[in-house]
Amino acid sequence: MKTLAGALALSVSLFTAVLAHGEASPAQRPSHGVGGGHVPAHGPAPARANPRPAPDHPNLSDKGGHPNAPHVHTNDKWVGHDTGRDDPHYHVDHPWEHGRFTGGFGRGHVWHLAGGGPSRFWFGGFYFSVAPYDIGYCGDWLWDSDQIVIYEDPDHDGWYLAYNARLGTYVHVMYLGT
Repeated sequence: MKTLAGALALSVSLFTAVLAHGEASPAQRPSHGVGGGHVPAHGPAPARANPRPAPDHPNLSDKGGHPNAPHVHTNDKWVGHDTGRDDPHYHVDHPWEHGRFTGGFGRGHVWHLAGGGPSRFWFGGFYFSVAPYDIGYCGDWLWDSDQIVIYEDPDHDGWYLAYNARLGTYVHVMYLGT
């Protein structure tokens, strides 16, 4: 009887662990439709031909509880990527100076940050740096563990977008090579 009770207790413990593992932790759950492990199906569309000039670091908190940073709603709406090709914050004299990122883009290519910080971070043997204008938007990233996804930037040559799945925020990044 003790063996049966022990086996039953072990089964219940394993079942509970499996259920808990499949459920998002409170830190991973979307906060008002942003982040929580959601990975957008695609990157942003190109900005309109003649977007309005944006003020320096505009308020990007478009709804209550949303971050004041470029972010993606869980319905895949990209917020903050609307300044267009001529945005001087993302001008690069020599785009793709270090080559092009070849590790894969979008939902099927989720990477774990392996170290560094905004000026130089890495994963999978690939190195990147955050655009100086965007450094203030990644202060809460975990540089040794967050999951990120790289998207091509349709407007700014020489830049990619690194999306943080935990937070739902993204920044412009430059590929530094392998």
